[in-house]
Amino acid sequence: MKILVTGGCGYKGSILIPKLIKKGHKVINYDSQWFGNYLNSINGFKNIKGDIRETSNIPLEGIDIIIHLANVANDPAVDLNPTMSWEVNVLAGQQLIDNAQRAGVKHFIYASSGSVYGIKEEESVTEDLTLIPISTYNKTKMVAERVFLSYSETMKIHCIRPATVCGISPRMRLDVAVNLLTYQALSKGEITVLGGEQTRPNIHIQDICDVYLHMIQNASEIPTGSYNAGFENISINNIAKLIQTKIDCKVNIKPSNDPRSYRQDSNKLLKTGFKAKRTVSDAIDEIIHEYRSGKLEDQPEWHTVNWMKTNQIS
Repeated sequence: MKILVTGGCGYKGSILIPKLIKKGHKVINYDSQWFGNYLNSINGFKNIKGDIRETSNIPLEGIDIIIHLANVANDPAVDLNPTMSWEVNVLAGQQLIDNAQRAGVKHFIYASSGSVYGIKEEESVTEDLTLIPISTYNKTKMVAERVFLSYSETMKIHCIRPATVCGISPRMRLDVAVNLLTYQALSKGEITVLGGEQTRPNIHIQDICDVYLHMIQNASEIPTGSYNAGFENISINNIAKLIQTKIDCKVNIKPSNDPRSYRQDSNKLLKTGFKAKRTVSDAIDEIIHEYRSGKLEDQPEWHTVNWMKTNQIS
C-alpha cells in the first residue's frame, strides 16, 4: 500500500513510520517539523516538510491510505492560539479529505482523542455515549470526526480515540502523565501530582501504533466508525504509586483545576481482533532503562506548550 502520514515526525509518528516501512508499505510523511525531525536515520520513505494548512502541496497521487496524525495537541497548546488550532485541526483536515476523495483515496484513518467525551460519570465510556467536549481542543477533535465521517460513502473512515499515550519514542513527550511523572521521579526524586483522584485511560505508544496497523490490515472487515483505544483506567495517584514501586521517590499532591475524569471502554476495538500487548508498567520500565543508560535527557521540544511559546509557532 502507498500510505500518506501527516504529522509523522511527532511522538506517535516516529514509532509508526518505521513499523509501516517494516510491513512493506510505501510511505510519504508530510509534517511541519515544528518539534524537529527524529526520522533522519530511517530509510525507505519520503519525508516532506510542509504546513498541513497548505493542502494543495500535499501529494495525493496514487495514495491508498491516509493516516492523519497532524494536529495541535492537548488543551494548553490549543489555548495558545485557538484560531490557528481550528485551522490546523479542522479546516485543514476538511480540505485534506476533500482532496483525498477527489484523488481516489480509499481509506482514511484519523487520530482523534478520548477527550472528546468530556466529563463522564459512567463506569465505562463507550463510543455510543454523547460527546460533550469541554475545551477548545476537545471541540476541534469532535468536529473533525464529524467532518471525516461525512465522507464515509466514498471511502472507509476509521476515527481512533486514543487514551493518554505513554512510553518511549525518538520524539519523546515529557508533558503526558506517565512519562512526566516517571521522569520527575528519576531526575528529581520527587513527583508532583495535581489533584490525583482523576481517573484516566492509558495506552502504550507501541500499542496505539499497532492499532493503526490493525486498521490497515483488516480494513475490509472493520466497519467505518469511531473506536476507543485505551486499556488501563488508572487514577493519577495510582500511577504515582506504581512509579514509587520502581523508583525511590516522594509524592507531593497539590490542588488541580482539571476536572476531567473518565474510564474508557475499548471492547468495540477488541471485538475486531486487536489485542494490546503492553502496559503502563512496561512504559515506566522503558523510561527508567533509557534514563539510567544515559539515552534519555530532557529536551525543550519535548514540552509542547513551552516549545510553542518559545518559538512563537503560529
